[in-house]
Amino acid sequence: MPAKLTEVAEKVGVSEATVSRVLNGRPGVAASTRTAVLTALDVLGYERPTKLQGKRARLVGLVLPELQNPIFPAFAEVVGGALAQLRFTPVLCASGPNGQPEADYVKLLLEQHASGVIFAGGNFAEANSPHEHYHLLRDRSLPVVLINESSDDLAFPQVATDDVAAMEQAYSHLRALGHQAIGMVLGPEDHMPSLLKLRSFREASRRDGMGMRPDVVEHVPFSLEAGHAAGARLIARGVTGVICASDPLALGVIRAARRSGLGVPEDVSVVGYDDSAFMTCTDPPLTTVRQPIEAMGRAAVKLLVTQMDGTVAPSEKLLFEPELVVRGSTAPPGRKLEALVAG
Repeated sequence: MPAKLTEVAEKVGVSEATVSRVLNGRPGVAASTRTAVLTALDVLGYERPTKLQGKRARLVGLVLPELQNPIFPAFAEVVGGALAQLRFTPVLCASGPNGQPEADYVKLLLEQHASGVIFAGGNFAEANSPHEHYHLLRDRSLPVVLINESSDDLAFPQVATDDVAAMEQAYSHLRALGHQAIGMVLGPEDHMPSLLKLRSFREASRRDGMGMRPDVVEHVPFSLEAGHAAGARLIARGVTGVICASDPLALGVIRAARRSGLGVPEDVSVVGYDDSAFMTCTDPPLTTVRQPIEAMGRAAVKLLVTQMDGTVAPSEKLLFEPELVVRGSTAPPGRKLEALVAG
């Protein structure tokens, strides 16, 4: 407390005694000085005393890593609609490559006395990304729900698709078609959902007696361009079936195959992940693993409201079953790729 008093007093330009009167809610301090002291507390990262925090607004932050991948606007639509039905105002916070960092959005939401935050993907899924703002939310006892696997034990309720089951479905589908050279395009190496998919892929390959070549897995950023580059590398190594960690990555692999003079699915089969908007309209329509967005979004809102009501939310992760949706981007392997790689 003495260190806090000194730092805040210096920031505002008042005495420590004045700061102490504000923190203890005592009279004798001008309204402008009281506001300046409380603002300094927020700026310096100190938590306001409970009696000075004020009533939380009926705002709920929905923090997304980006909006270019159609799966995130889909989550926003479900979560936003469910919140509005409960008379909460959803606040969309999308980071994006050149947007505000998650930590900045968290600071803004705290300043606005938001009632809770739902994260649909983001830093919590990556081990090497900053996690301090999650710890701040936990220390402030703000209701939080994470949609996706977490790379850290953040002690927040989680909703996720079963990535192990998703990979087993995609792998079994390609093996049933006759593919032996199967590769993967995943997110960054510290991305927990991608790591779970990779472990499942390795286990499926081991059970199948196929083994897994070390050069059939590519870790890249989640973008169509990165999928294109990774797909080109895998195709050059003779991979005939590619499983991707997102639909945009899968579309990038399809582009790489065509620019290599190959057909999809005649020569290369591609499986996506999410079943996001318009995947029935691509050429060919994309075989992909569907996430149950509607059920997951509504479950996340229910978990958040449970915490707001003062009830302890379930500590175990809520896992939802994925569904393989077979369309036109997968078929038995052709011979053209073998000839191309051979020479």
